[in-house]
Amino acid sequence: MPEKIKIGISSCLLGEKVRYNGGHKLDRFIRDTLGQFMEFVPVCPEVESGMSVPRGTLQLAGNPRNPRLETIGAGKDYTNLMTLWGEKKLGELEHENLSGYIFKSGSPSCGMKNITVYHENGGCTSNGPGLWARMVMDYFPLLPFEDEGRLHDPELRENFIERIFVLRRWRELCAGGMTTGHLADFHTKHKLLIMSHSPRILRELGKLAASGKKTDRNSLFSAYINRLTMALCLKTTVKKNLNVLYHLMGYFKKNLSPDEKQELLEVFDEYAHEHIPLIVPITLINHYVRKYEQPYLRKQYYLNPHPIELKLRTHV
Repeated sequence: MPEKIKIGISSCLLGEKVRYNGGHKLDRFIRDTLGQFMEFVPVCPEVESGMSVPRGTLQLAGNPRNPRLETIGAGKDYTNLMTLWGEKKLGELEHENLSGYIFKSGSPSCGMKNITVYHENGGCTSNGPGLWARMVMDYFPLLPFEDEGRLHDPELRENFIERIFVLRRWRELCAGGMTTGHLADFHTKHKLLIMSHSPRILRELGKLAASGKKTDRNSLFSAYINRLTMALCLKTTVKKNLNVLYHLMGYFKKNLSPDEKQELLEVFDEYAHEHIPLIVPITLINHYVRKYEQPYLRKQYYLNPHPIELKLRTHV
């Protein structure tokens, strides 16, 4: 890649000592593995909005739909402080051209989901994001979001990083000129990737890509990326991937020898029973793409959605 992909991230996950107790929450996978391909834009909403290190422990309290950010026990309210800082910070992040954001799980400011909100009557609710995370997700609705805890799940990790690279390619498309030809080319190269998430939305996107001459250009591109984002948020499954794999196999029906066809079917069956990871049938398909010089499949991002060094498909 010509340059690393910019990702917003909670500062403590990179080892910065900005936690309430003066500590950090360094995540070595994020820093050392993802860091090979991504440039991190660290943000600590507490410190950057003016809070000290160390500081009182924070919590969300009040109305679950619009909670306050306050210290436990003392009840000092930091909601306005963080909100005013956050509104300015969002404008700065917009200029960073982020392609994703990694939050600190469980944080009343940076937690992405299931953050506890304590009610006035003594009860509590745990289903929403932290104060800063909510602001970020509302402001950048198309960005891929995850927290470091969920990134330990192989399927969630693969989906998150796949979405980052798709968004990177989308932005390169738009920067190169929002033409119907470019959109059609982008759609063609991502067809099988989208199919692995949602065949239904793939059909909808196909109709959008084919309607270029009849639709306002800005409306067309906006509708496409919104539906594409919706599709990629749907998790892939073994069943969905098998559908794509058999679709791929169809491109070699005139090429494969009986032994090669049998080998491929056996590998598909082993993947169907979850005895082997997705990377095994993908590797075999890529071998046949090269062997039989299949130009259409060579361009399919489903076969190479992200750098192989990340080893994302060895666990799904």
